[in-house]
Amino acid sequence: MGVHTGLIILLLVCLVKANYSPTVSAGVHNLCEDLKPGEFAFDIKASDVEGDTLTFRLSEADAAYFRVNATNGSVTVNAALDREEKNRLSFLAHASDGTSEGSGRITVLLLDVNDNRPLFQNPPYDETVKENAPVGKSLFTVEAEDRDTGDAGAVRYRITDVTPNQGSGLFEIGHYDGVVRLTGRLDYTLYTFYRLTINASDGGGSCGSGSFEVQSNSVFGYITVEDVPDLDPVFINIPYTGSVEENEPVGTSVFKVSALDQDTGVNDVMIYSIEASEPPGLFQISSGEGVISILSNIDREATGDTVTLTVKATETNANIHGTHSSVTTTVRINIIDVNDNPPEFYNCEESCVKATEFTGKVVENYVGFISFNMMVKDLDKTTNTKLTLDGVDKDVFSVEPSTTTSNSTVQLRVKQPENLDFEQKQQMILRVIAEDIDETTFHSTATVTINIQDANDNSPTFPENTYELNVPEHSPAGTNLTQITAEDPDTMDEGKITYKLFPESILAFFDVDPKSGRIYVKDGSLLDREVRSLYTATLQARDTENKPGSTVLEITLTDINDNAPVFNRPFYQEFAKEGDDFVYTVEATDRDELGTVNSEILFSIKPGSYSNNFTIDEKKGELKNKGSLDLEALDPELGGKIVLNIVATDEGTPAMSSTIPFTITLQDVNDNAPKFKKSSYAFTVKEGEKGAFVGSVEAEDLDQTSDFNRISFTIVNGGFGSFSIKAFEADKGYSGKISVDQDIELDYEAAPNEFDLQVEATDREQEKDLVIVKVTVLDVNDERPEFLPTDPVSIKENSKPTESIGQFIGKDKDTNSSLIYQQESVNCRCKDTMKLCNWFILEPTGKVYVNPDITVDYEQCDQGVVEAQVVDRYTEKGENNSVKTGKMVINIEDTNDNAPEFIPSDAAFVVVSDGASIATSVAKVTATDKDSGQNRVITFKVKEVKFDHEDGSIQDFRLLFEAITTQQNDIFVGLIQTTESLDVTLKGTYLVTVTANDTGGLESSTVVEIFTVDEGYKVELEFKLSEFEFKNKQTEIERSLMAATSAEIRIVRIKSKSGGPSRNAEEQTVIVAYFVYRNGSALSSTEVEDKLSVPEHFVILSELGLSTIGMSVPEKKTNNTVQFVLVGMVGGLVIVLVVLITSLMCTRRNYRRKLKAAEAMNTASMMNSDNQKGGAVVPGTNKYTMEGANPVLNLHIDTTVALDLDGESSDLDKVSINSLDDNYDMTGNNSKLDMERIDEEEEDSDGPPEYDEPLSAALAQLGPKKTPNTSNIGFTNPIFDTTDL
Repeated sequence: MGVHTGLIILLLVCLVKANYSPTVSAGVHNLCEDLKPGEFAFDIKASDVEGDTLTFRLSEADAAYFRVNATNGSVTVNAALDREEKNRLSFLAHASDGTSEGSGRITVLLLDVNDNRPLFQNPPYDETVKENAPVGKSLFTVEAEDRDTGDAGAVRYRITDVTPNQGSGLFEIGHYDGVVRLTGRLDYTLYTFYRLTINASDGGGSCGSGSFEVQSNSVFGYITVEDVPDLDPVFINIPYTGSVEENEPVGTSVFKVSALDQDTGVNDVMIYSIEASEPPGLFQISSGEGVISILSNIDREATGDTVTLTVKATETNANIHGTHSSVTTTVRINIIDVNDNPPEFYNCEESCVKATEFTGKVVENYVGFISFNMMVKDLDKTTNTKLTLDGVDKDVFSVEPSTTTSNSTVQLRVKQPENLDFEQKQQMILRVIAEDIDETTFHSTATVTINIQDANDNSPTFPENTYELNVPEHSPAGTNLTQITAEDPDTMDEGKITYKLFPESILAFFDVDPKSGRIYVKDGSLLDREVRSLYTATLQARDTENKPGSTVLEITLTDINDNAPVFNRPFYQEFAKEGDDFVYTVEATDRDELGTVNSEILFSIKPGSYSNNFTIDEKKGELKNKGSLDLEALDPELGGKIVLNIVATDEGTPAMSSTIPFTITLQDVNDNAPKFKKSSYAFTVKEGEKGAFVGSVEAEDLDQTSDFNRISFTIVNGGFGSFSIKAFEADKGYSGKISVDQDIELDYEAAPNEFDLQVEATDREQEKDLVIVKVTVLDVNDERPEFLPTDPVSIKENSKPTESIGQFIGKDKDTNSSLIYQQESVNCRCKDTMKLCNWFILEPTGKVYVNPDITVDYEQCDQGVVEAQVVDRYTEKGENNSVKTGKMVINIEDTNDNAPEFIPSDAAFVVVSDGASIATSVAKVTATDKDSGQNRVITFKVKEVKFDHEDGSIQDFRLLFEAITTQQNDIFVGLIQTTESLDVTLKGTYLVTVTANDTGGLESSTVVEIFTVDEGYKVELEFKLSEFEFKNKQTEIERSLMAATSAEIRIVRIKSKSGGPSRNAEEQTVIVAYFVYRNGSALSSTEVEDKLSVPEHFVILSELGLSTIGMSVPEKKTNNTVQFVLVGMVGGLVIVLVVLITSLMCTRRNYRRKLKAAEAMNTASMMNSDNQKGGAVVPGTNKYTMEGANPVLNLHIDTTVALDLDGESSDLDKVSINSLDDNYDMTGNNSKLDMERIDEEEEDSDGPPEYDEPLSAALAQLGPKKTPNTSNIGFTNPIFDTTDL
């Protein structure tokens, strides 16, 4: 039995085959880390010798990242891959045939994808900078890290925005070192705070056939400007004018001045002083308060009506230059008169002297006034004098004036001419009595003796009272108008009558023969109808006893064609789109007489390059294009501008014309598509060179503006992700530089080795062109050298060192390297602009020398940058030069090698009698110095004063002037002020030699001419305007007065004049001014009146309120003190009532806001946020959990709270606020953002809006702003509230 069983078992064993385990191939797979779960990864390669069906599985920890198809061994991604967390995965792959199992190790190497954006380290970036910080100062350094590798991890910095945007040119950042530097001058008075938006971007990258991605991030930098004392103080509420009665007690306060420090961040205390007084010794000023009070007794009759003070305000502390800044101003104090003098008589035959005896004479039977050089004067300013007669013959005469309110000439008027009979009485004696009406105890008496004379009693007469004469304008001298003679019945005067024209001013134009009465032209060049068309003159005839007779001449100038047409604009500049019709009407006027051929105008186009493309209506001046306007048909050098010369010609004889340029700028439209310059391209490239340049294609868009001719290139097919193309601007059009992808190495042995690329050129409006580019891969010796950091070096200008000033140092990881240095470029920063220069030389050893043929000049350029390449001469494969060029910054230091330079000026400087007092600014000079820093600080000084008299003699003077140095931006200003009162009787020109000295002792000088104008040229103009209205229109009034007189106007005083005692009486203003030409000559009151009376100017000035030209004496108006007190009390009560009502309304609104804020706080306190720093944030208020303030208000701000940039949270925490899944880009590249939307509705809307969270509801309870029906969209962040926004 046992033997049989063993035999059976042995037989079965022999019949069964042996089973072998499956074999699994180990392998290494390269996968891009951006593969998504479910995407194919690789196949497991396994075999079984029996050919059994295999099942697959994975084991070990790293297998969790993948999933295998059990039946076919296809492996897909199971979990997200991240190279930055783990770049190598290893696990076992198993294959089973059901009986036995084999395994093999799989290694997966993850390839980098640009999936990390740069993260800023150690924010926030806050810096306080003094406003006088030098240009080039390093403010702070930002640093960002990118976890990716290669170009995708190389970070480049730039400033994308500056708030306010006026600071965009003040800052720059190193593209690679992240150093923020100052590139312009700060000014605290303009802006005290800047916010910089700093962007960090990587070099971009892709993996496999994936798209090329660039990652970026942004952070804010805050710069607070600190004020320094660099500005002079300034007086406020100027000009200063006060008043005080004469004989007021010593110590009476009169006026208060006030000055402020323009450095508002410093706000220094002022010290006041009186620098000069005219007359002196009458007033004093408190040094701390600026109150001016009486120092000694004031007598108006001795001092005059006005006392002029020069008040100085000086800052307590020294400024940045070590001096105490100061400013001066003029204070005018009017002395009010008191009636304390009697009226008295004066004999003014030669000079006015007091007298009580006067003698006069009169012809018998005379009717009229008798003058005997008598004047009555009252030294008080406001007088009221009554004059009466006494004596036997007092009834024959009356005294004129009977009453007077000013110093007046006294005359006798004959009342009874029949009693003036020489045969009956040869002499009459009268007494004239002057009495002060307001104070009758003040009176004076004078005796007047009148001698009666016998004389001829007939005068010459003319046949006509008025003669109307005509003469053509510009008639030659000597042209006869007519002859007019007078008749005199007295036989003694027969044939002895003489003639003369009046007024004297007419003699410049016309004259009369004194014997014959012939009227003729004196100077025809002055007869211009367009300036003055009518002249009125008086022709006077006198007999042998000089008795006059007169008649009026009205002389009218007739027109001739002497004026060319004038266009209403100096030039025309219009815009038109190409393809559109252009229509524009030009206008011109002719000053010749209207309605005549002399003023009829015809328009035409002067022949030119494009004149045939336009027509113009010769009558209307309507300009039109003939054909279609095509920008591309123009010469590109013209920049789209067509310049036509429009001619306006009158129809007079001879005809006169004017020409004006008319520029039409054509605006481009996109009417051309891009076009490749070749029908196809063929290039070759060596294998194994990543990013190798393949070749360039070129395309051109004939549109002339960058909005339409800018071209972008795309490889649309045939590249298989192996190539990239970038567009660059070329001489004509754009070039597309085709390169091998930075992550791809082409392999000649692996197909394909020829590519047919379809390259597409597209403009901004998607007009396209396509070209085929054939790229052939050529079958084809590693580390590239690189630069060590190079520190900035400094040299002084004008120096020529023989040794090197610096050296580039490079390194190469290869052991057999041989490095040489090649100069790429030398740039110099000249006037804040970098441009090519040849100031420095780079040797192959890396040493940098100053070019011996060049003189380094700081004033031309203050910095040089040498850019170099380091090259390995033994390179066998790949590029032999460095990836990045090396840069050496060479700072050029300034030396004092430039003298100050005066800035030329065509301004005319004059000194008038009203401005001849001490410390009055009469002129100014300006100068600059090309040096920098302290080397450019200029001080002005008056070196010499001479006076050039009108007779040509030159007189040396003591230093009557001084120079006060101030600064306006980069220009130094020297204000020329008087050091003592000037002699106003001198006539001529002051020649003031002014020197400008810099801190290094270099000097320049110039001579300033200051013309003198005496008081006789003072002109008073009266306007029907209040003083406030006049000052509002002052600029326009001055412009009109200058246009009418062709002279500069110098207003020395503005005073109000009441229109009458009524409260509603029209208020008037009187100005006192001088009209001065640039050569120093001035216009008299009569000349000003003549020029302002010209109709075309008089109409304009009348509309501006001009009513009177000449001298006017305002009447004293007695103020009703009680009335003003009552009006002031009523005004005060009204102001108090308005303040109370406003306070109640604001309190009610504030209380409503607080109720809503409390309710919002209750809701917000129930929420939890990682960004909140312990406690609720109250929406709608400035209540924070930590101290903070609103940066928009330019106050102190802790940005770690306001922007959630505190040290406890890393930059990674700030990658996304609203989503943990999305990669949020602050530059705005990611268009899909998961944002909370808050719609602010109107406060009075029909129903409450719906909100996504309680905080939105709390914010909405604030007083919504009245805005249009649009929703404001923003990010919800619990650290911000509506106050921040």
